[in-house]
Amino acid sequence: MDADHKAKLAQGRADARAVKGYLEFLETNKPKRGRRRTPESIGKRLAAIATEVEDASALARLNLFQERANLEAELAAMEETVDGDALRAAFIEAAGRYAESKGLKPAAFKQMGVDAATLKEAGIS
Repeated sequence: MDADHKAKLAQGRADARAVKGYLEFLETNKPKRGRRRTPESIGKRLAAIATEVEDASALARLNLFQERANLEAELAAMEETVDGDALRAAFIEAAGRYAESKGLKPAAFKQMGVDAATLKEAGIS
């Protein structure tokens, strides 16, 4: 395998990482139905769980402990900041090459939640 071939393989892997990163960002930040949780609302529910646990039956305590663990994980995830602009920029740089190499059409990206403006900037139309 010559150096040019190795460089093309490395570029393909980098393009795949950029596309994957942006698509995962879109998926995790997709709007959800219902009222949006805030750190304050999670804190209130955690406080309520702390008082409910004292008088709960064994099975109810089990469910409350799991709810508390879920809320704590959600709160921790809220505190993590992801630079969506950087992921979008990397996607725009790589997505055209990636789509061409894999034979992907714009409709597939749109179904994943990528907007038309981003696809246009990436050269996918």
